[in-house]
Amino acid sequence: MFKIVTLIIMSLMAMSLVTGCVQPDVHPDKNRKSSSSFWGDLSNEDDVDMSDDNLTESEMMITEDGEEDRMERIAFPVSEYNRLARTGKGTVKGSIYVTDAYDRRVVGASTRLYLNPLTSYSEQWYQESYLGGYKMQKADSRLFNYLRFTASDKNGKFAFYGVPSGSYFLIGTVKCGEECGYDSMKDIRIATKVSIRGNQIIQQDLTRMAE
Repeated sequence: MFKIVTLIIMSLMAMSLVTGCVQPDVHPDKNRKSSSSFWGDLSNEDDVDMSDDNLTESEMMITEDGEEDRMERIAFPVSEYNRLARTGKGTVKGSIYVTDAYDRRVVGASTRLYLNPLTSYSEQWYQESYLGGYKMQKADSRLFNYLRFTASDKNGKFAFYGVPSGSYFLIGTVKCGEECGYDSMKDIRIATKVSIRGNQIIQQDLTRMAE
C-alpha cells in the first residue's frame, strides 16, 4: 500500500513539472487594425499623411456657409448608394497642384482629398456647383458614409488604397496666394472624374490653372 501511495505522489509531481513548463497561449493583439479596408475607412498607407481625420463638411467642400438663396439638392437616391460596392482592391494615386500663367506648379501640400461616388446626387453637385458656380443647400448626412478620404504629402502626392470598382469624383483643394497672382490666400477647388475596375492602379493628377 505504501508503495502505491508513493507512486501516485511521484506521478502527480511529474505532471506538475510538465504542466509548469507549458507556454501560455499567445493571443493576437486586440488593438491591431484589420488589414481589410472598408468603405469609409481612411487610407493609411505609409506615404500618406493621415495625422488628422476630424473632417468637417466645410473642409470637404460639399456645402458653403449659410443656406439662404441656395440651389435645392435632389432627393438623396438611397437605391443608387445601396448598389455601390463596399470593398475593393483598386488604387488611385497622383499629385495635386495648380499652375500659373507661366505653367509653374504650386502643389497642394498636406491637403485633404476625397473620392465621392458618381451618382445622380454627386453629378448634380458637379454640374451645378463645381462647373456652374452655384451654391447648394447642405448635403444629406448619409452621403458621408460613402466618401473615402486621404491627404497629400508635403510634395502634393496622394494615394487611395482599397478602392471599390466604380466611378468617382476625385476632389481636393490647393491653397495659393501671391504665387498665383492673388492679393490674399485662396482655396482653389479641383474636381475630376475617375473610374476604376478590380485591382487597377489609376494614375490621376488633380490639377487646374489658377484663374
